[in-house]
Amino acid sequence: MSFTIIDCTPDTHARQVREIFNEAILNTTALYDYRPRSPETVLKWFGAKAGRGDPVLGALDGQGNLLGFATYGPFRERPAYKYSVEHSVYVHREHRRKGVAAALLRELIRRAEAQELHLMVGGIDAQNAASISLHEKLGFRHAGTIAQAGFKFGRWLDLAFYQRLLATPQRPVDG
Repeated sequence: MSFTIIDCTPDTHARQVREIFNEAILNTTALYDYRPRSPETVLKWFGAKAGRGDPVLGALDGQGNLLGFATYGPFRERPAYKYSVEHSVYVHREHRRKGVAAALLRELIRRAEAQELHLMVGGIDAQNAASISLHEKLGFRHAGTIAQAGFKFGRWLDLAFYQRLLATPQRPVDG
C-alpha cells in the first residue's frame, strides 16, 4: 500500500479525522469515549493542538483520502512533565494492519525527538494485541496496567501504558 505522511490541517482533514475518531468511539476500545465528536469539537481539538505546537500527522493515499492520523500532546500539565507526551494513533477501519499505524508512529517519534522531548507514552486497551505488538516492535516497553480503568460495551477495560525513552533533550532544564 502506498501512502504519504503529511501534516493535517483543519480545513482539509477535519471531516475525515472526525469520521475516523467517531468510528473508533462507536466500534472499538481504542478510545474510552462514548459520544461521537461534533464538527465543532474536532475544530477546537485542531486549534488546541496548533496552539501547543503538537503535530497532527496524516497518512494520505494517492487520491487524498486520509487512511489514518496520529498526534501527541502533554502527558500531564505540570511543568516538570514538559519533556513527556502521550500519543495516539488511529487508522481507518478499512486500512488497519497495512503499515499505516507503524509509519505514523515512526514519524511521531521523529517529531518528538526534533522537539527535544524525552518520553512518549501510549495508553492502550490491554486487549488490543495489534497495538501492543506495534508499540513493542518500535521500542516501547510496558510500564504498567491500570485494572478496570474504563467501562465500555458493558464491561470493564484495563488500560496498559507503554513508554519509549528518547535520546533527547540534549540539555534538559528545570522550570
